[in-house]
Amino acid sequence: MPISVILLVIALAVIAGVYFVFTFQKHTLGQGAEERAIDIRILDKQAVALPSDEQHQDPEEYWIYVEPMSGGPKREFQVGIHYYHALQPGDCGRLTYRGSDFVHFAKLQTIQ
Repeated sequence: MPISVILLVIALAVIAGVYFVFTFQKHTLGQGAEERAIDIRILDKQAVALPSDEQHQDPEEYWIYVEPMSGGPKREFQVGIHYYHALQPGDCGRLTYRGSDFVHFAKLQTIQ
């Protein structure tokens, strides 16, 4: 087998590996992801206790579970304590996120 074929296969394997790492970082870890906004409904929320004794750390993590209004997969986002207490299951609004990171939520105003 010619050496050029072996070198070509190795070069393609390296390119595929680098492409995989960048794609994984963008889509799974949210690094370099663009900011997006969707209309959602909050399905549930949850506070998870952390097994940490550090004094300057919040003793809990706060999560919301959402579903897009136009259909699509349900997702979960870690939020700050203020969003956690302000939002209730059933609230609808526009969620802004970057990758898997929560950025902002604006409730839809209901007209009475």
